[in-house]
Amino acid sequence: MWTQWCAGGRQTVFLLVQVLVLKFTCCGRPNILFIVLDDFRPIMRSYGNQLIIAPNMDNLARNSVVFNRAYTQQALCGPSRTSFLTSRRPDTTKLWDVHYYWRKSAGNYTTLPQYFKEHGYRTESFGKIFHPGIVSGKTTDYPYSWSVPPYLPSTQQYKMKKVCPGAGGKLQMNVVCPVNVSTQPEQTLPDIQSTQHAVQLIEKLSNESQPFFLALGYHKPHIPFKFPQEYLKLYPLDEIKLARFHTKPRGLPSVAWNPWTDLRERDDVKSLNVSFPFGPIPEHFQKLMIQSYYASVSYIDNLLGEVFAALEKKGLSENTITFLTGDHGWALGENQEWSKFSNFEVTARVPLLVSVPGVTGKPLSGTRKYSSSDKDWPDRTLVQDNQYKILDGLVELVDIFPSLVELAGLPILKTCPQTSFNITICTEGCSFVPLIKNATSPHTVIKNWKSAVFSQYPRPSLQPEADSDQPRAVDSRVMGYSIRTDSHRYTEWIQFYPNNFTVNWNNVYARELYSQVTDSEDHQNLASDPQYLDIVHKLAVKLRQGWRAALPLLSQT
Repeated sequence: MWTQWCAGGRQTVFLLVQVLVLKFTCCGRPNILFIVLDDFRPIMRSYGNQLIIAPNMDNLARNSVVFNRAYTQQALCGPSRTSFLTSRRPDTTKLWDVHYYWRKSAGNYTTLPQYFKEHGYRTESFGKIFHPGIVSGKTTDYPYSWSVPPYLPSTQQYKMKKVCPGAGGKLQMNVVCPVNVSTQPEQTLPDIQSTQHAVQLIEKLSNESQPFFLALGYHKPHIPFKFPQEYLKLYPLDEIKLARFHTKPRGLPSVAWNPWTDLRERDDVKSLNVSFPFGPIPEHFQKLMIQSYYASVSYIDNLLGEVFAALEKKGLSENTITFLTGDHGWALGENQEWSKFSNFEVTARVPLLVSVPGVTGKPLSGTRKYSSSDKDWPDRTLVQDNQYKILDGLVELVDIFPSLVELAGLPILKTCPQTSFNITICTEGCSFVPLIKNATSPHTVIKNWKSAVFSQYPRPSLQPEADSDQPRAVDSRVMGYSIRTDSHRYTEWIQFYPNNFTVNWNNVYARELYSQVTDSEDHQNLASDPQYLDIVHKLAVKLRQGWRAALPLLSQT
């Protein structure tokens, strides 16, 4: 007999996963550390990049399960964060841009931190968790989601200001922006501020019995690449390599192209006189951006070390479950593309680390903080290869909510019905706790996992325009739906009606098909190749069947 794991079959094996929460019974419910980096692609050593220096994330990965194939539902901050914090997909949150608040435009959906708050947790947020502004009700969803007003770093207001060193000593609003922190407004940076306030809270919480849900949102490696300049020394420019395929593919539909307008409004990119919409960006500047992206990751890693060390010092590590992820990926020149705003593998795929002390590995610990004057400033020889618990099962960011709830021993979420606008709490994802159990126990809980994951992106037109990257929903005319299976990524660009936010599946403007076995960079579109017509047909059917038909099946005996 087969039943759908997320639709009611899970209770029959629920006892098998209780070991993941039983260890916390002596100390009460586990604390939660929920970390989100902005525009963060899977770039650490645990994902095969040997160049990145991130010892704290490496240490976390060694004591976590590493989800190798985790995907966002839309590669834009507001829609993605609203999606995974409510466990609803963009077509249910009715948020494909950054101009609506889901509680008013879709439904009064309960959020991840709100659920923990309603079950006795102290919930606090530092930095960027919800996308700020209208998207989160102009209050970052306080008081619904948080016990106290979230901390938003004051220096984030300079994101679009001329604070970057430029030619001739002038200050500019650049993409590439390594800085002397002491010369910056308030002599600090947003992520430094968020870290300091999070550490201060950890010091206070060590004396309290109430469990906490601490959400820490880092703004980097989002542009501008503004970070302490000493991190550049970790990545000599002559060692930076361009993307393997860094030219525009011939078979790419124009509607799939994002013209990276967020880069074009920056002074240093403006000075390059790059043609619209395809470019390319000069190779030397490509390397500068890649270098700065890497340096931004190492900068955040150093800050994470302070947080991990504070938890360890205050005796909280052994009772704290840690999630680390990104809201979506970011293109670093693959196929001549930059930024996010697309359905490509490089923008849809994200890192996801889950640490459950005593189950996935040891409790959190932080390496000591490095400084540019330190003679032991890390280099690549100090970061050793390690074994990681790699999980290849397909998962989505909408799966985080039900998974974290189950790990914490809270009442599990039910799968949302077809129409759920009036239902405050349910999930359009599926708990991936069985995958964690598979990776940490000799007993197999489930063999047949999700057969596909889904993402989407809107466009205002079939040709690239000034608002192609971030069209308002009311200006969108095309929706790109993308499905990722074990072996392929398939995307259809179909008609979207902005008057009622519906789509016409019978009007397909363009198709894309990429082999993820031989072409993980999405460089060769196979959709029009006659020998792949059968695959296109099967994936077109599967795409229309949607996420429910791809949920895992549980074999019952």
